[in-house]
Amino acid sequence: MKKTVHITYITTMTIIVLVVTLYLFYTGYTYYGTPLEERFYHPRHNWFKPSGIYGQGLGIIGTFMILFGVVIYIARKRYNFLAKQIRLKYLLEFHIFLCTLGPILVLFHTAFKFGGIVSVAFWSMVAVVLSGVIGRFIYNQIPRTIEGRELSMNELQHLKTDMAVVLHQRFNLESNTIDIVTDLMSEENTIDNRKKLGYLKKVLSRKDLPKKDRNTILQMVKKEIVLSNKIGRLQMMQKLFKYWHVAHMPFALIMLIIVVIHVAVTLAFGYKWIF
Repeated sequence: MKKTVHITYITTMTIIVLVVTLYLFYTGYTYYGTPLEERFYHPRHNWFKPSGIYGQGLGIIGTFMILFGVVIYIARKRYNFLAKQIRLKYLLEFHIFLCTLGPILVLFHTAFKFGGIVSVAFWSMVAVVLSGVIGRFIYNQIPRTIEGRELSMNELQHLKTDMAVVLHQRFNLESNTIDIVTDLMSEENTIDNRKKLGYLKKVLSRKDLPKKDRNTILQMVKKEIVLSNKIGRLQMMQKLFKYWHVAHMPFALIMLIIVVIHVAVTLAFGYKWIF
């Protein structure tokens, strides 16, 4: 997917969420703003109430969107469903879209009336959505290939070069200069990367090296710094993902169980929609 197409893809989904939310508020603000004890007398109570055609429809459609978004993402991630047709990155964005719009519809289905087991399901849903946003942020920080696949630690380590050997063999640098470069690139060195490169540039300028070689060395060092940052970020994000699953998955499971119970109870009491 080209960058312009991807931007259009993201923008379209964002606009849909905003427009639908504004529309739901606009059409039902008089009902949702009415105190709970007075809603029975509202002229469109039978339409907006959770068991009404409109209210119940929002719940059914919202629940379907959530379930579809979860199932299709899990199928792609764990079983490579549609792996050749769509990258995991784009499907994750579609998953986030469905699992954002779906809960919004469910929220209006409740008519902002929470109580009992429904309140547990609602706050579990809120926790799932918020943790999903955090999970997306973590996902963006993980180094990936151009195809969107997560890079492993071994792959990142393999990309690194033995800078000391390269500097000696290719540029015939003195050992003290090589020591300066390797020290600047060490993990223990806490100097800002820009300052590192600025200091290295000064060191190289004092050496009898062609400008082209000095620029090549600087580019090599920049590349190694970027790789080192990616390795450090990958280690951190892998740890964060473990903690993230502790929050995201249980709340999602709780929400799913309560939704199933809610639907079962609704059917048991004979509530029907348009069929």
